[in-house]
Amino acid sequence: MAGNDTADGGRSANGGVNGGANAGVSARAHARRPRDVWPWPGASLLGGLGPRAREHLLQLGARARYPADRVLMREAEHSTFVLLLLDGVVKVTGRTHDHRDALLAVRMGGDLVGELAAVDGRPRSATVTTCGPVVARMATRGAFLDCVRRHPEVAQAVDESIVAKLRAATAHRVDFTGCDAATRLARVLHQIAMTYGERVGQGAVIRWPITQPELATLSGAAEPTVHKALRRLRETGVVSTGYRSVRIEDLAHLSRIAFA
Repeated sequence: MAGNDTADGGRSANGGVNGGANAGVSARAHARRPRDVWPWPGASLLGGLGPRAREHLLQLGARARYPADRVLMREAEHSTFVLLLLDGVVKVTGRTHDHRDALLAVRMGGDLVGELAAVDGRPRSATVTTCGPVVARMATRGAFLDCVRRHPEVAQAVDESIVAKLRAATAHRVDFTGCDAATRLARVLHQIAMTYGERVGQGAVIRWPITQPELATLSGAAEPTVHKALRRLRETGVVSTGYRSVRIEDLAHLSRIAFA
């Protein structure tokens, strides 16, 4: 079904969507509604679909806007809705045995989150939190699975996106075998910059907050070790940090450190 627009999406992502335009909305009011199309990366689910298949997904559920630092899904909760990210960035985190939050992945506009619980009905395997303002379409498990059943092209694309996530996780573990902490950190920063960064000159800007504990979990290193390695990167002019952002000043130099 076509979704209604909401400024927040309620107190939580699975708490329903408030408000919306009625059938008699004027053409002028309709023109003011948020857009449904963004320049999604070709590697994302929406970016890789053809126009007709993409439209099937974009008609699912309701569109909602979420503020920064909003928990959209929480690890171990029993919910089965999916979120189709239209714009913005979210972090996927998991709780470790010593009660730390480990950063598992980053997803952005064009990606689908929550599909595992929708497919198997089991509790959430991770927590999803917005890194800044996010626009998404929220669909029930039933609507999502019905769309997948009725449209083979959508089903194939969803399967491929899940496989791509699993391959990325495997490659991440293989890449880190035998590397020291500084090299692992450089590889993490390079991968994030190339995948999610905004290219600026010879470098790139990561315009969402990533903390040193999160860099440590991604790098498989202790936080003090990452702090020292990051300080060296800053001192050599490879990286600079600002409020809720990280800037890679020289991607080529970072690449040499990461893959030499």
